[in-house]
Amino acid sequence: MTLRASDIVPISEARARLTELAEDVVGGGSEKVLTKNGASYVALIDARRLDYYHALEAEHASLVLAEDAVAGLRQALAGEFVPDAELDQALGIRPAP
Repeated sequence: MTLRASDIVPISEARARLTELAEDVVGGGSEKVLTKNGASYVALIDARRLDYYHALEAEHASLVLAEDAVAGLRQALAGEFVPDAELDQALGIRPAP
């Protein structure tokens, strides 16, 4: 989503207009970027959209883990294993005696 100039608000101005900005975000579906000293600082987004973003993030994490598991299984089936000492070092544990 592209931001319009009206969607970028100095944080000092946002303090006085918070209710208005929040209603615009929820009612209009827009997002607001609040600036501090001229640079992006925080954003106002609809809470439902934030929930959606969190769900997407969790789904992405699950997909990455699944891809890593598949890669590990392929390596195991191909007989590619990490020596015990190398695994211990990667995990930061002392090797078994």
